[in-house]
Amino acid sequence: MAKADATVRAYRGDAEVFQAWCARYGFRSLPASSEAVAGFLVAEAEAGRAASTIGRRCAAIRYAHKLARLPDLTDDEAVRVTVRGIRRKVGTAPDQKAAATADVLAAMLMRIPDTLTGKRDRALLALGFAGAFRRAELVAIDVSDLREDPEGLRVTVRRSKVDQEGAGFEKAIPHGRFIRPVALLRDWLNASGITEGPVFRPVSRSGRVRMTVRDTNPARLTTQAVADIVKKYATAAGLDPSAFGAHSLRAGYITTAAERSADLEPLTEPALAPAK
Repeated sequence: MAKADATVRAYRGDAEVFQAWCARYGFRSLPASSEAVAGFLVAEAEAGRAASTIGRRCAAIRYAHKLARLPDLTDDEAVRVTVRGIRRKVGTAPDQKAAATADVLAAMLMRIPDTLTGKRDRALLALGFAGAFRRAELVAIDVSDLREDPEGLRVTVRRSKVDQEGAGFEKAIPHGRFIRPVALLRDWLNASGITEGPVFRPVSRSGRVRMTVRDTNPARLTTQAVADIVKKYATAAGLDPSAFGAHSLRAGYITTAAERSADLEPLTEPALAPAK
């Protein structure tokens, strides 16, 4: 199976970083020597790179050599010893973000102002939670992906981390009694005047929705913007923003459902506490 586009892009970037390092210190990047690979990885660790990033850099070098039908230098003993040493020093524990559970989400929603930006942020947070969306899935939603349903709304996910072939699948979003993701989404679309293209878009400081980028491509929120929005309202709710990120919405739904022994299908709404 071909690697996902996102993985290929990441590998390409990693390979470019390795090539630049080799050029700086007089090494060949392809084919690379085990000394060059080990030296590069040590330099990355000393520069403060996360263990996961260093591991991906190593995988990218391996993949580049595989494409060129060259020996895998990352399997050399010197490189393996270096990687083990880096893991012991840097550690491999991922930066886990706190779950935005139903109670946390309610606290965030309570502090969102009733502005156009606020309507967008309420819709984004509520939909992200109710559908247990990954941030890339959330920002990729277009109006044409929304379909009315007696139980609420169905959202077509055209491409996802778990759907690398791009076959697409649907997520069912309930009306909800307290969080009300469907109503909040409709409120945003009506207020913004968005009838086609990306659902979630940037809003200027003057309160205008950006419909296009350079008058050609439809404007769309970035995945980083989702993380920033979560952190913004975590701060407003008196929470530590560094503990929250874009994944907090998906983790929050799963955690809430698990705490209440609920079905993890998005159509089954957790018992949400009403926001006061």
